[in-house]
Amino acid sequence: MSENVLNIGVLKNGTIGSSVLLSFLIDERAEGERVIFREVTSGPKMHPPEECVETMKKLLEFQPDLILMSSPNAALKGPKAARELVGDIPAIIISDAPAKKAIEEFKEKGLGYIIVECDSMIGARRPFLDPIEMSVFNSNLLKVLAVTGVFNIIVDELNTVIMDMLEGKTPTLPQIEVDATTAVEAARFANPYAEAKAIAAFEIASKVSKITGKACFVLKEREDYMPLLAAAHEMMKTAADMCQVAREIEKSNDTVIRRPHRSSQELLEKRALHEKEK
Repeated sequence: MSENVLNIGVLKNGTIGSSVLLSFLIDERAEGERVIFREVTSGPKMHPPEECVETMKKLLEFQPDLILMSSPNAALKGPKAARELVGDIPAIIISDAPAKKAIEEFKEKGLGYIIVECDSMIGARRPFLDPIEMSVFNSNLLKVLAVTGVFNIIVDELNTVIMDMLEGKTPTLPQIEVDATTAVEAARFANPYAEAKAIAAFEIASKVSKITGKACFVLKEREDYMPLLAAAHEMMKTAADMCQVAREIEKSNDTVIRRPHRSSQELLEKRALHEKEK
């Protein structure tokens, strides 16, 4: 690690909602003086496993001090093969609910992990999923992750690790399963009705994978799986709509919490719109 500068490597194999804005959550205005990000991605593909291995090899050329690895279902062969190359570099896995199958492996290897239950799988059947539907689903998912508090947890945990490393300390890597309770606690709503809507939105979004999983991998007839795919995407839209209402409640009370980063990486905080962050 260069003096007072941390090289952070971000490996993206496939896509989940939590990974789309990952580096921007830590450097939202591109003003960070103490962090340098490099991202390597295999795009939408995770198969064959060599796709994930080759992207990790490319990322290691950057000589990262910290690695963030994101993928759907981090228990799959590709992400697992990529993890074998991490060595002694501190690494944090960011994935969705199916990754719970690999938690014991993460712990044995001393890896950090943040598993997000509501980061649900899209309805990936060709007769239903087109570029626009894909974009709309992901925009709705991002709103759920942002408003319910999932991104708050990711920011808090990653920033804690980053600050420890910048100060020369051995970081304690997060090992967290993000459910509705932990997410909404991190969102720190001032209004109880806004909080209740966020809990409902998280739970609805969490159920989407159950329906898309059945529609994508169990049902074979188009007349059976098409309604479920559409229903799952309607659920994510409903969750996003509830999140928007929750945020509007907070705005109407002038209690939206805002936590920008300093250029030196510390987090500031304010609530009232005209209040100065501190």
